[in-house]
Amino acid sequence: MTRHDANRDSITPEVLLRAYAIGIFPMAENADDPSIHWVEPRIRGIIPLDAVHISKSLAKTLRSDRFDIRVDHDFNAVIEGCAKRPGDTWINNRIKSLYGQLFERGFVHTIEVYQDNQLVGGLYGVSIGAAFFGESMFHHVTDASKVALVHLAARLIHGQYELLDTQFLTPHLATLGGIEIPRDDYQTRLVNAVLGRGDFMALDPQDHANGAAIVGLVTNQK
Repeated sequence: MTRHDANRDSITPEVLLRAYAIGIFPMAENADDPSIHWVEPRIRGIIPLDAVHISKSLAKTLRSDRFDIRVDHDFNAVIEGCAKRPGDTWINNRIKSLYGQLFERGFVHTIEVYQDNQLVGGLYGVSIGAAFFGESMFHHVTDASKVALVHLAARLIHGQYELLDTQFLTPHLATLGGIEIPRDDYQTRLVNAVLGRGDFMALDPQDHANGAAIVGLVTNQK
């Protein structure tokens, strides 16, 4: 992994978008660290949109519609949920501010999972062209973050996105079909995807609210 230190005051929303378009992203050492550095992994995590894995138990959960899914409803609650995950987090106040500005401009989106009108999981990420860069996810109840990710994948598939970047591959993401690819391969995919035209809001509201339709959208890609 290549790391470049950055002057936090030099990072603007515009700079952030340009950085994503060439394959780098910002992180802090921890929530209390005011500094930010750029990261460019030598091995990149992605989830191929034609190979998202949905286990039988997860498909059953999705089809049950026991969760209410909302999109771009409460960015602040989602990023706070991600920042408060157990263990060290790389989301400091400067990062919250930057991504909040990108959310207001339509470049950041959230998938939010509610149960009994309480936010129990979700994710957020950056959208440029036909590329979506997943930033972070969290859950308070079993499967909530996985449900969010499958809903994200269905939305990206329907919106004709070409790349779902997860930055790093975790065991959690591997269970959903995540893989690792070399930097050169990633850069080729990135260039093509950024030049593409994805529509994050293309998914029909009826399908969005129907877990069985979401499963079908994802599994029919295989």
